[in-house]
Amino acid sequence: MTDQEFEIGYRGATACSAAGITYRQLDYWARTGLVEPSIRTATGSGSARLYGFRDILVLKIVKRLLDAGVSLQNIRTAVDHLRNRGVTELERITLMSDGASIYECASPDEIIDLLAGGQGVFGIAVGKVWHEVEGSLATLQGEVNGESVGAENNDELSLRRKAKGA
Repeated sequence: MTDQEFEIGYRGATACSAAGITYRQLDYWARTGLVEPSIRTATGSGSARLYGFRDILVLKIVKRLLDAGVSLQNIRTAVDHLRNRGVTELERITLMSDGASIYECASPDEIIDLLAGGQGVFGIAVGKVWHEVEGSLATLQGEVNGESVGAENNDELSLRRKAKGA
């Protein structure tokens, strides 16, 4: 991905679709500070949050951890840790968990050591999730500085706006 692609913002509904979560989850996680939008936060009633690629990647990881039964407290710790990583570093990380704790593994050797110690039960290869999100967003519309970018703007509303010159 290019630097310009990392600057694209995605509205809540698009972020939900790409991450596989409900809007209710997205709103709750934003209000509680679990995963806040990095492009634009809500500034009051009627304002739209804009989520970046990294935000959507983290949303999808949070969803997977919740589905695996990891506690929200441990997920918050993992999210804080992921925020401290560079975007490109995330692609090489595998998150391992025993259902109670979350471990970060940056190499196959670390994964083997963790499994040998009997601590790992399941893992999430962040690089794989990265490519899934990338594929989902390729078909969805985003925006940069208020201008639509990304997917073809051929839906009915977009066609009407084009016809009006809006």
